[in-house]
Amino acid sequence: MNLSRPQHDKWIAGVCSGLAARFGLSKGLVRFLFILSCLLPGTQVIVYIVLWILMPKSS
Repeated sequence: MNLSRPQHDKWIAGVCSGLAARFGLSKGLVRFLFILSCLLPGTQVIVYIVLWILMPKSS
């Protein structure tokens, strides 16, 4: 499966849902890990925005 953002089953932009589908993980787990990572210092939000721009929408 290619890396793409779903048209449905997304909360904000579908980045976490797309990553979960690509790597065969639970969407809830990926979303939870992203929220946890935001508690740590770093560029998580910037990476999310970049993926939002670069990941195509699924058809």
